Amino acid sequence: MELNLKNPIIFFDIESTGLNIAKDRIVEISLVKIHIDNTMEIKTRRLNPTIPISNEAYLVHGISDDDVKNEPTFAQIAKSLAKWMEGCDIAGYNSNKFDIPLLSEEFLRAGVDFDFRKRKLVDVQNIFHKMEQRTLKAAYKFYCNKELENSHSAEADTLGTYEILKAQLDRYPELQNDVKFLADFSSKSKFADYAGRIIYNEKDIPVFNFGKHKGRPVTEVLKEEPSYYNWIINGDFTLDTKKVLTNIKLSMK
Repeated sequence: MELNLKNPIIFFDIESTGLNIAKDRIVEISLVKIHIDNTMEIKTRRLNPTIPISNEAYLVHGISDDDVKNEPTFAQIAKSLAKWMEGCDIAGYNSNKFDIPLLSEEFLRAGVDFDFRKRKLVDVQNIFHKMEQRTLKAAYKFYCNKELENSHSAEADTLGTYEILKAQLDRYPELQNDVKFLADFSSKSKFADYAGRIIYNEKDIPVFNFGKHKGRPVTEVLKEEPSYYNWIINGDFTLDTKKVLTNIKLSMK
């Protein structure tokens, strides 16, 4: 089943220096833009992360420091990438938890304002887990009845994710062929920030989702313990988390 699109949608996957959203960087990104008429554009690019690639990450994707030392940095491509992605909805595999938060951090570091919250975000892994509870390679075999060649290559994983979503639409009549529905369905919870440090409760009030104040409204904590704001701003939290917290603090004035 082809996707029923109101906007173009970009499927993407990244390979990185590691799994720390606040500190690690992108070494390869592949993006597949599906236009409203279902025609396709593919962009795949390796990047110099400017920091060492961890051995653990290298063992997964096979990209070494030498492989990317002469590639452009993310900051050098950030503006053109943001322009190419403008007006598109976004999809990926485990993208809401990892790929989007990390890409958002890269844009923030580069000083480029690209707000994923203005886009519909479809996480194909969340649909898969709700329906079948398996992994990307197993999902590809299950839905497409084929082996996923070159797994952990960003382009192969990205194209595989696109094919899986189309097959999911064919398989499950309860899934609406509508990106807004798929974005809502594939969202596990209502995160205020991409790292999930601040979430919305059942009353749509931002609450902390970690630490000693877990479950408490952010505004309540900031009123009672103003130093908690400074602890987060100066701590090992993502730039996006700090931005969201600052916006909440400013809204209190």
